[in-house]
Amino acid sequence: MAEHLASIFGTEKDRVNCPFYFKIGACRHGDRCSRLHNRPTVSPTLLLSNMYQRPDMITPGVDAQGNPIDPRQIQEHFEEFYEDIFEELSKFGEIESLNVCDNLADHMIGNVYVQFREEDQAATALKALQGRYYSGRPIIVDFSPVTDFREATCRQFEEHNCNRGGYCNFMHVKLIGRDLKRRLYGSYLRRRRRSRSRSRSPSPRYRRHYHSDRRGGSVDYHSLPALSLSFTQTLA
Repeated sequence: MAEHLASIFGTEKDRVNCPFYFKIGACRHGDRCSRLHNRPTVSPTLLLSNMYQRPDMITPGVDAQGNPIDPRQIQEHFEEFYEDIFEELSKFGEIESLNVCDNLADHMIGNVYVQFREEDQAATALKALQGRYYSGRPIIVDFSPVTDFREATCRQFEEHNCNRGGYCNFMHVKLIGRDLKRRLYGSYLRRRRRSRSRSRSPSPRYRRHYHSDRRGGSVDYHSLPALSLSFTQTLA
């Protein structure tokens, strides 16, 4: 019996535990779900709920005034956000992956998942982020049960043929460009290579500087919502 329960845990056959919460750390039913949401007390992964405010929140590809937005501007806006939070979160430890949902459903829109190399790094980040604000909005952060993003992401979306669109219940992960990925994650790869060749040599510190209050660069954002790109402490 115990083996059977273990084999179906977190699957559709499990009538007790919610499979969607187990796989993606979020469920469209929320607290009204008929199955249990087993919130982990420790995890290498944190969920920062609804953190990314996309410029086309109401209608994809269209701003609040109903004007079309250049996809390049949307991507530039997103990569500014991604780099900003990566630099801030990397202060707490080595980041294995940082994923931002491109879904539109309320329980997934703008969700940010950060997976650290070690659980204690995630715990430190959780404690530090509680009570803080980003771009004027409170940060909602908690441990996430997601540790294998291959099970959480939508394979059809990756193959460009998901028929559920933005309201799919699996992650539609928004991608960054190769140059930014190489710049952000490259230091980790170089450190790992050096540590393998010189196991006793100390790893260099992460050298990129976190700039609070950075504004959009050469892109003309027009009516895109401004990104203050700043983490702040609890407001009095």
